[in-house]
Amino acid sequence: MRSGGDEVLKVDRETVDLRNQAAVQDWLRQHRPDVIVLAAAKVGGIYANDAFPADFIYDNLAIETNVIHATHLAGIDRLLFLGSSCVYPKFAAQPIKEEALLTGPLEPTSEWYAIAKIAGIKLCQAYRKQRGRHYISVMPCNLYGPGDNFGLLTSHALPALIRKFHEAKEAQLAEVTVWETGEPLREFLHVGDLANAVAFCLDHYDGYDHINCGAGSDISIADLAGFIRRIVGYRGKIVFDTTRPDGTPRKLLDSSRLAALGWKPQISLEEGIASTYQRYLKNSGACPSKQRTDMIYALLRYHSVINQSI
Repeated sequence: MRSGGDEVLKVDRETVDLRNQAAVQDWLRQHRPDVIVLAAAKVGGIYANDAFPADFIYDNLAIETNVIHATHLAGIDRLLFLGSSCVYPKFAAQPIKEEALLTGPLEPTSEWYAIAKIAGIKLCQAYRKQRGRHYISVMPCNLYGPGDNFGLLTSHALPALIRKFHEAKEAQLAEVTVWETGEPLREFLHVGDLANAVAFCLDHYDGYDHINCGAGSDISIADLAGFIRRIVGYRGKIVFDTTRPDGTPRKLLDSSRLAALGWKPQISLEEGIASTYQRYLKNSGACPSKQRTDMIYALLRYHSVINQSI
């Protein structure tokens, strides 16, 4: 961090296409930030991952390779890479420890994204090992919050359910169809908590191995749907479409390593969903798919940060 200020630089698609190696290198040489937080990714739910495998693996590999390598070439010594809980095997022991990485088959519907994120972890480790760079990786669980993507076919479960129940309430529909059986268990972390975790890790963690960051508890999709229905105020019936794939049965991270360093989440699921719904109402559901933008702007202690969502 440069002395005299805490400027945060946000790089969106209109500024730099992170898939373009030359553009990334030029921007980094020009601005030379002190710290890079690499939150850039092509993200989506089960449908998007399964329908566009080439896009998911290519875009994410290109972003990670370009940014991490260009960061090194620019002489920037600190970088934090954000991965995903989908890097772990489909049937990993629960809660999932960091050591579970590469110990079994991935969930088929998200393997393209997962393989790219695993490559990002290994890139950080390789540049640390060979080049001596202080590049670290943080694996968050499912995220939600300000600026989330509410597209029904491209979003994750939680924002999609908020939109479904709100629209059903407005249209006075008798029932809402939820994909899957409702049995899978998922862990959800508000982006505000992740912002704090990112800042905390930049201060307190400098290890070769990646580190998990989760809320510490999970909830079934069925219970989540009921939870969101109550918050939205929808009174109709929930119907589960069991022809849709469930994905991984359970994804609960073991975040004990991060907890032992002194970090813990502060925003409850009820508080987080309620505030996310209010923001959805305020923006008429027209939030762009830039969920992590607010997270990066929360890192005002750090001089320069890159963030981009495709």
